[in-house]
Amino acid sequence: MENEKGMVLDRESPETCRRNLKDRRKRPTAPLSWYAFFGRRQDFRRDLDRGKGGYVDRYSPKLFFFLVLILGLNVLDILFTMMILDHQGWEFNPIVRSVMALHHDLFWVWKFGIVSACLTLLCLHSKFRSVNKIIVGISIVYFLNILYQVFVFTCF
Repeated sequence: MENEKGMVLDRESPETCRRNLKDRRKRPTAPLSWYAFFGRRQDFRRDLDRGKGGYVDRYSPKLFFFLVLILGLNVLDILFTMMILDHQGWEFNPIVRSVMALHHDLFWVWKFGIVSACLTLLCLHSKFRSVNKIIVGISIVYFLNILYQVFVFTCF
């Protein structure tokens, strides 16, 4: 709810708390500034803001762990795929199969680049509601994929 002065009434508290939503800065923060690397915002102060999601300056060590885990599992997936293909295996994914037909042994550059770009986007959006669940889900799927590839490689 807004009043006539542009003030927004806070919906979290029963009493009428006022919060000015107009930007008080003369100009926005530059993307490559001191605060981009050494900013203080790790989370949101208000429950309402936490529910909506948004962007922060610093990310948690837990998020870093899961992103590095996914990147490491991606590298293992690339290595095991190349090893299985060297032993007369077959790539199940038709998109990866077509890229492998085009670029042969350099398909790993394409795959690593795509996964890294997607992980960057997930990191930037990690404070939105369902992104952390998606990151954990991707970690589990990649881990199961690696277990399957180890099983295939050891059995054949």
